[in-house]
Amino acid sequence: MNQVYLLKDIARISGHSIYTIKFYTKLGLVRETSRSPETGFRYFDGSTVTRLQQIRALRKQGKSLAEIQRLLQGS
Repeated sequence: MNQVYLLKDIARISGHSIYTIKFYTKLGLVRETSRSPETGFRYFDGSTVTRLQQIRALRKQGKSLAEIQRLLQGS
């Protein structure tokens, strides 16, 4: 079974800020696994950490977010 993380945990593990992860979610670069209807908490799985690592590596190569989105669409 895949591990489930809260937004704050994904931020801590990945080294990205909560704001950045929310922004990437809004752009569709990462996806939340689910959201609690009672609290509104966002839940992510382990694949989000991998995706954030890919995004960071591509940003270090000078890729724009639009380029990254095109590159990762097939992933």
